[in-house]
Amino acid sequence: MSLSRRQFTLLALTPPPRKPNIVFVLADDLGWAELGCYGNTFNETPHLDQLARDGVRFTQAYAAAPVCSPTRVSLMTGQHPKTVGITDFLRADDPVHLSPTKYRSVAKRLAETGYHTGLIGKWHLMGDYTTRRGDPAKHGFAEVICSESKYIGPGYYFPPYLHMPEVQPKQTGEYLTDRLNDEAVAFIERSSAPFFLYVAHYTVHTRLAAKKDIEARFAAKPGASAKKNNPALAAMLWSLDECIGKMRAALEKKGVFDNTLFVFCSDNGGEDRVTVNGALRAGKSTLYEGGIRIPFITRFPHGQHAGKVSDVPIDTLDVMPEFLQQAGSPLTNELAGRPFSRAFTDTKLFAARPHFWHYPLAAPHFLGGRSAGAVREGDWKLICFYDNNTQELYNLRLDPSEARNVIAEHPAVAAKLRRKFEAWRHS
Repeated sequence: MSLSRRQFTLLALTPPPRKPNIVFVLADDLGWAELGCYGNTFNETPHLDQLARDGVRFTQAYAAAPVCSPTRVSLMTGQHPKTVGITDFLRADDPVHLSPTKYRSVAKRLAETGYHTGLIGKWHLMGDYTTRRGDPAKHGFAEVICSESKYIGPGYYFPPYLHMPEVQPKQTGEYLTDRLNDEAVAFIERSSAPFFLYVAHYTVHTRLAAKKDIEARFAAKPGASAKKNNPALAAMLWSLDECIGKMRAALEKKGVFDNTLFVFCSDNGGEDRVTVNGALRAGKSTLYEGGIRIPFITRFPHGQHAGKVSDVPIDTLDVMPEFLQQAGSPLTNELAGRPFSRAFTDTKLFAARPHFWHYPLAAPHFLGGRSAGAVREGDWKLICFYDNNTQELYNLRLDPSEARNVIAEHPAVAAKLRRKFEAWRHS
């Protein structure tokens, strides 16, 4: 059927759909049960709670690893840490790094489709900082702001910032989380659409260091203690939550919030030296739920799926595919995950797919984690310990706290999962 002249004119004048801005905020070592919207009644996170009400809260989201660097690999490349070869956190002089020649990062892919890209904060994929072979500027970030130039491990939240001595405070008594908040707002204010902003906070990673007045307020709350309801951690989280509020306000003032994909999550579970991960077992460095299950909140453009809570398992491998899909960039074969929005359109297939973890260690992690791998499929999760060749099987629907190893009652389930895990591990 041919178009009339009027129809053709209207079609020609119709502007193409605008690509959404993408804002991604990553917390460090933030446990699954720390936010108010995940049931915490001591910490105060009003802006994240509001984002969850306006968007989607995933209750069974996972990090690709129980420690920092490998999860960040999954977020930046869309590939499993095992594939890239970064399966543990990178040390200060580590010869391993994220190669800009071997891997096209999400920032590079988005830049190729017209996005202005920026990283504010922690990278931790550099390897040896003296060579800077894994520099984030080589991975497609047009702007790199307040990102570590020396090893980040100890954590410095007040000047001098020993992990980035070139960064000078802009005011007396500056707090690093506030500085990142201000830099994020400035990036939003000066950037033309579409833009991709990755804000990787150094907080709440231990050592804990909060603003004293906020910490004192939480210390005075009933139930405060050194581990559960930790006032220092609560104060650090309060400052991080302020970032969400300030960024949202900046997006709304600019008139682009409705056309922005906003994602918040953590790189792994909380350290159980300083926090309790709700009813989940253990914490960072372990493949128990407390080490790998993370808070994950997203607000889709134009309020799609607003107010939903999803218990469909997703993981950090699904983040890059979602960003590429939103940007209209093709999903290529090397991507290990799928866009997490498909949890609503392909719910049964998404819920049934297996999730794998590979965490080989030469020696136990200082937080207690052991050399191990794991697979979850449906309600079943099998943990395979490499150090002594033992296995543990849990039904997460019946036993989310992983209190009872049921491998003796279900040997066929364990054997099936072990075959799948070994096939994946050696693929």
